[in-house]
Amino acid sequence: MSNRILFPEIKPYKTEMLKVSELHTMYYEEVGNPNGEPILFLHGGPGAGLSEGYRRYFDPEFYRIILFDQRGAGKSIPHAELRENTTKHLVEDIEKLREHLNIEKWVVLGGSWGTTLALTYAINHPSKVLGLILRGIFLGTKSEIDWIYQEGASKIYPDKWEEYFNLIPEDERGNMIEAYYKRLTSSNEEERLKAARAWSMWEGSIVNLIPDDETIEEFGSSGLALSMARTECHYFINSMFNESDNYILEHADSIKDIPCRIVHGRYDMDCRVFAAWELHKLLPKSELKIIKDAGHSGMEPGTISELVQAAEDFKKLY
Repeated sequence: MSNRILFPEIKPYKTEMLKVSELHTMYYEEVGNPNGEPILFLHGGPGAGLSEGYRRYFDPEFYRIILFDQRGAGKSIPHAELRENTTKHLVEDIEKLREHLNIEKWVVLGGSWGTTLALTYAINHPSKVLGLILRGIFLGTKSEIDWIYQEGASKIYPDKWEEYFNLIPEDERGNMIEAYYKRLTSSNEEERLKAARAWSMWEGSIVNLIPDDETIEEFGSSGLALSMARTECHYFINSMFNESDNYILEHADSIKDIPCRIVHGRYDMDCRVFAAWELHKLLPKSELKIIKDAGHSGMEPGTISELVQAAEDFKKLY
């Protein structure tokens, strides 16, 4: 099978702000065919927001493509807001959006944290999910979080780690999440932005198989860095707001009948491939595609090809 590429650039045919609570208003957009079959895209982070490239995984003639900025991210307001921002709130937002759009069922595609959210949504609303397409599995466990932000990836990228690590005084380095949370929620704006930039640029340093300076700088840009770093740290210090550390795998039985395509880079330094393997073993209707020459990013050639192919294959679910 030949490698697939992204569909051409496309603009939304509809954009809207949806009030989901007294505090939060959610930006969403619809792309492709207004009368097409619905497919939902969930971005990573949490707090990273949408990118125009995410619209392009899907055939715009077949699909009604729905994308939204999660609470505090992208064009949703208030920006970088942590109040009323939990996994449960985001799952409820997805249901509010589905009902608002009069959609009975949809395929859900998520990347990175988007896989965590997609899986949690499917566990809580299995009858609303036709299929799952998941890229870069993140189960939200403490060991996964520690790998990125405490010790693990630091051994692979010691040069990039130094900048993230050195921001924190030596006596606080035993718990980097806690140390960063203190700074990211500080009343001092300069301190918040400095911490957000260091956090986000560290993450940007490890997302591609071949580190890319442009990506690192993009992650460090002030708007994205603040929403992503604050929201991620908020979720991580609160154990993803889950009732147990291994919530997803413990509840995998409730989604065992949902067709699932898992795409994961072999050399993903952000979310290690073992999580994809463990999930795959519990889901009899899942297929796992390990990309031999990819890291974590959803925009590496092999990963793009498998995601586009998955969306093509899932047309048969409608």
